[in-house]
Amino acid sequence: MSSEQSAPGSSLRAPRPGTQKSSGTVIKKGERAAKEKPATVLPPVGEEEPKNPEEYQCSGVLEIDFAELCMRSGYTDFPKVVNRPRPHPPFVPSTSLSEKVTPEDPQLSGSCSLNSLETKYVFFRPTIQVELEQEDSKSVKEIYIRGWKVEERILGIFSKCLPPLTQLQAINLWKVGLTDKTLTTFIDLLHLCSSTLRSVSLEGNPLLEQSYHKLMASDSTIAHLSLRNNNIDDRGAQLLGQALSTLHSCNRTLVSLNLGFNHIGDEGAGYIADGLRLNRSLLWLSLAHNRIQDKGALKLAEVLRPFELTHTEVVERRRLLLEKGTQEHSRSPSSSRHGDSKTDREKSQTVGISNSALVDKTDKTQPMKTPKGLGKKKEKSWELTKKEERSGAGQSPTQGIPKKEDATKAGKGKVIIPEQKPSRIKGIKIGSREKRSILPESGQELVVEATEVINPLLEPVEHRAGKVFMPGNKVLLHLNLLRNRITEVGLEGFLATMQHQVQFSKAKSVSKGPVGLLWLSLAKNCFAPQCPAYAKLQELMLPRGPIKVKLREDEAMAFFP
Repeated sequence: MSSEQSAPGSSLRAPRPGTQKSSGTVIKKGERAAKEKPATVLPPVGEEEPKNPEEYQCSGVLEIDFAELCMRSGYTDFPKVVNRPRPHPPFVPSTSLSEKVTPEDPQLSGSCSLNSLETKYVFFRPTIQVELEQEDSKSVKEIYIRGWKVEERILGIFSKCLPPLTQLQAINLWKVGLTDKTLTTFIDLLHLCSSTLRSVSLEGNPLLEQSYHKLMASDSTIAHLSLRNNNIDDRGAQLLGQALSTLHSCNRTLVSLNLGFNHIGDEGAGYIADGLRLNRSLLWLSLAHNRIQDKGALKLAEVLRPFELTHTEVVERRRLLLEKGTQEHSRSPSSSRHGDSKTDREKSQTVGISNSALVDKTDKTQPMKTPKGLGKKKEKSWELTKKEERSGAGQSPTQGIPKKEDATKAGKGKVIIPEQKPSRIKGIKIGSREKRSILPESGQELVVEATEVINPLLEPVEHRAGKVFMPGNKVLLHLNLLRNRITEVGLEGFLATMQHQVQFSKAKSVSKGPVGLLWLSLAKNCFAPQCPAYAKLQELMLPRGPIKVKLREDEAMAFFP
């Protein structure tokens, strides 16, 4: 019975796979496994696809270039380039839509829920939002990156695909996890895009070393910089104030600086005020939502009216004045000699012409007397032939102007004078901010005039009781100190400043130039809105700006409740 029972047991176990099958079937399994193994090895065959990203030539379309460079760098999942979403008008459900949607249909409701879930999750996926100047994909004007960490490899890809964007003007990074190391890489990227890039926003990116001042270096071309919500304290404000201006250096490109929502106190406000002493390019400054009290407010107000120069500033001013005097003295003899050479050349030319005329007259009067009309005609024809010989047949008017080498050979010195005067005037206009030498003679004048305009230590000063006072910073037009800790003491300092600036602007109403603050926000501080000093300050500020300050204060209070 045992043998009989074992037989059916063996027969039952026989169909089980892998135990009682013949060797032929096992070999077939091995062959199948061997055939499936190359399928797993097939992805390495795709090594031909990832190529060196340095060999790729960007086309100027950010969406294509960024995707291609990411794939070449080994990224399988990378952010997509999408258009920046615009705010939509409020949706009003219509009766037609409500009739079409039937919640009784389970398939329709299930597909709608899946679509809504997909759209919700797509919203949280990392993207690179772009704003186009036109509908052309090559005209990227602004780039927005928000809420995902930008690594150094991604910045390396940006350094390859962003410089070809010829219309890029702004880069906005919000909470992208920047570090001091990646900030240095980002600054190198900004240098590559310096021809068009003018606005940079780094918000929600606190740095350990607070090295934001590197964005305001002397070779920077950034005009608008926003550093909100970066936990900048007094130490970071000190570095930013030194980047604005020191005794020997000054930022000349930055127009607006936003330092709102940080941790700047009185000491930091004092450093910012020190940077405003010799800075004449910053027009817009926001220190809203900080920790500035009366001491810092008084330092800021002091810089905006006449202030006393320190000993080191007085010494530097004297040195600059001596430099200017020596340059003018060295330039004056050369200019007088140049003028004397011109007058001598003109005198010699007039003498030569009169002598030639006398010789012609003597030669003509000896053989025979000619009528007056014929003599005039001959003289005119002689002058015309001389002019044609000088200019040459088929030459353009610019080719006929004598060069420096032919200055001694030129027949008339009057041709050079009209060409130098307008070019010198144009050079002065262009050279107010940039040093461009159109003529070698006017190049020295351009450098001197640039130092006169840019360096505020050479501004006219006032001497009182043996001390030197500068007129103060009248270039700053917008100052926002909303939601700080300023009391009536600091408010009185700003009131005195504005009273001085109003008198200064009235005295300077005829002439052009900076007139001081046009917009000052001190709302939501530690004083009552019905304070007499605050009411008087609003009365002074009301006629200064094109828009009423009171309305803008109300808007600011509504925006920052």
